[in-house]
Amino acid sequence: MDFQNRGGAKPGSAAGLADNQDINRARRDRERKLGLEVIDISKDPYIMKNHLGSYECRLCLTSHPTESNYLSHTQGKKHQLNLQRRMEKEERESTVIQAPKMKMPKRRRPKIGRPGYKILKQKDPETNQRSLLFEIDYPDIIDKVEPAHRVKSCYDQKKEIPDDRYQYVLFAAEPYETIGFKVPNKELDTTSGKHFEVWDKGKKKYSVQICFKNTRTTKSLPALPKTRQ
Repeated sequence: MDFQNRGGAKPGSAAGLADNQDINRARRDRERKLGLEVIDISKDPYIMKNHLGSYECRLCLTSHPTESNYLSHTQGKKHQLNLQRRMEKEERESTVIQAPKMKMPKRRRPKIGRPGYKILKQKDPETNQRSLLFEIDYPDIIDKVEPAHRVKSCYDQKKEIPDDRYQYVLFAAEPYETIGFKVPNKELDTTSGKHFEVWDKGKKKYSVQICFKNTRTTKSLPALPKTRQ
């Protein structure tokens, strides 16, 4: 198309406009390439491309039409100031988080030896069930601490060679040493009144009863044969 002979058109105006656009586009491309060489934009945690194709700075809450424009923003005073504030905030928060880790190690109370104890063997005359009553004395037990007991299998202990014929009853209360007793490895009866524990705070005596289930089963007598009349 001939613009020179067209009315109202200045000679060379269209060509000059196209040249300016090419120059601006080339300048933006050079700025973009230069910025990408200096700053790896893929590692920038604050850049975000929205659905419109423009770029947003999540740190400053600003919007930018191109990457080069965003890169120019990152070198500006506002972005640099927000970066400094964010770094100072993260340093304060990290100091607060690390402070609770500096705890003094807990002081372990020295053990004062084994407590006194008494074991009573019992048998229920009605059910023929056998039971053991443990009475452990803790006269120097720590305030607000109550004794506890636990039944463990032979494989849960390391003092003796495991023997399937036995199990262990352990008793513990600070500051005394934990003591254990080897008992027959029979099934325990945990129904009400059979297995119980009592802590007498006045006498500082801990009583625990364990009851074994009967292993023998009673067979009913065969019915008498019917007699013919």
